[in-house]
Amino acid sequence: MMAEDIVVERLTDGQGIALVTLNRPARMNALLRETVARFNGLMDELAADAACRAVIVTGAGRGFCSGQDLAATNQRNQTGSSGVIEKLHWQQQFAGMGGRIRSMPKLVIAAVNGPAVGAGMAIALSADVRIATPAAKFLVAAVRIGLTGGESGISYLLPRMIGAARAFDILLTGRAIEAEEAERIGLVRSLSDPRSLIDDAIAYARSVLANSPYSVAHTKALMWANLDANSYEAAIQAENRAQILGTMTEDYSEATAAFMEKRPPHFSGR
Repeated sequence: MMAEDIVVERLTDGQGIALVTLNRPARMNALLRETVARFNGLMDELAADAACRAVIVTGAGRGFCSGQDLAATNQRNQTGSSGVIEKLHWQQQFAGMGGRIRSMPKLVIAAVNGPAVGAGMAIALSADVRIATPAAKFLVAAVRIGLTGGESGISYLLPRMIGAARAFDILLTGRAIEAEEAERIGLVRSLSDPRSLIDDAIAYARSVLANSPYSVAHTKALMWANLDANSYEAAIQAENRAQILGTMTEDYSEATAAFMEKRPPHFSGR
């Protein structure tokens, strides 16, 4: 794999936005094992980077990500070069892409410029927000090739985002969710002209980053954690702890002072 399989651009506007582009357009940005390893390493780096506050993930060319590179997989199967232990390791690496996106304390936006298939769909669903073009579609068709519709966390994420009834239909049939339907059912926030997709994603990121770093990171963490809350009371307790910690930050003091003085707050991240 060449380093150009994933291109990272740091915006120079001081907002801490990183644009991550899957860059195998000739293969609709299909994922090689090496690409997955680099993506996971990159997400770990960005998660630990205090200067980075938001990540936008998109694809080069006509596709967002067509999932696992089946040509490479078929070649390995024909040569018998992967045993069960190795296959399980890489299955876990593919599945780990979404987990890294969800757990990182940064805003993550999927700018879906075309088909998001299999693991590519999982990447998009794992983002905090999805903005798409009319060319986007979401598809997990593993059920059509003798596998299951559950892949890389999709069977967990999809019903939580669009409801169980819709998710059953989509995963059992293996049909695609076209862009218009995705917007209608709330899977994507909005549809953008292809020429302005990245600009729209950046503008949205800036609107979120106008809030304090603590507020954004902990609101994201609460939202994801409370999808798994055992009870309403457990969710409330998690919220209470986050709120009290927030009142101890300098940014909270600044925000309350700015409100009283009728001026915009100036957050320091402390």
